[in-house]
Amino acid sequence: HDAEDANDSDTPGRSLLDEIVRDGARQMLAAALQAEVAAYVAQYADQLDENGHRLVVRNGYHQPREVLTAAGAVQVKAPRVNDKRVDPDTGERKRFSSAILPAWARKSPQMSEVLPLLYLHGLSTSDFTPALEQFLGSGAGLSATTITRLTAQWQDEARAFAARDLSGTDYVYLWVDGIHLKVRLDQEKLCLLVMLGVRADGRKELVAITDGYRESTESWADLLRDCKRRGMTLPESTPTQFSCCGVQFLYGTVPGGVVGALVVPAAVD
Repeated sequence: HDAEDANDSDTPGRSLLDEIVRDGARQMLAAALQAEVAAYVAQYADQLDENGHRLVVRNGYHQPREVLTAAGAVQVKAPRVNDKRVDPDTGERKRFSSAILPAWARKSPQMSEVLPLLYLHGLSTSDFTPALEQFLGSGAGLSATTITRLTAQWQDEARAFAARDLSGTDYVYLWVDGIHLKVRLDQEKLCLLVMLGVRADGRKELVAITDGYRESTESWADLLRDCKRRGMTLPESTPTQFSCCGVQFLYGTVPGGVVGALVVPAAVD
């Protein structure tokens, strides 16, 4: 099957890839909100009360709420700020208001436009920053330093995911597909190579995602070799199934590049 056809049995009608994108959206939004609050608190760290305590501090989280995006409804727990400063003109307490996720916001059109790009393109340095500016808007309250810190954080997470140990996995089937993004990239012939796995207990999960050259034989072979190097193994396939590195593949429409990778000797070295 194509990756888009791998449906999560817990959410009929929604593909596993959609669920992965939605989870990525939730994680990125949470990280952005944390960074926004951290920057706000740090900005007023030198303002103290008569006892030497900070006037602006973190104060737990607001109640969870759902925000609708193109990736689906994502649940968000926004961090809360206790701002004890008083406006000298009005005499009222000052309040922190998130520019990323205002208190009244229940959906974000700007966010829904670019979250799939941010998650599926692998948080590329060249594409992430302009995408984040479109995603959050120029007035989102994120400084260049904050954006750099977020970029580094997500790049570290992406690298850790791509290098994680696969020796403990028990995949019985894999869905593989190349995804061509409808956005302008520096190298137009590149696509995303996505591998989704099914564990013995029926759980589906993202195994690997990387860029490739038009789903070429060598691109798929490189991905398979990397998964094998990191310990991915499976029982031998039956004669009616394709197999590489002990991995079984199922197809709807057979991607020519993948078949080539399966029969190239170098792919299993």
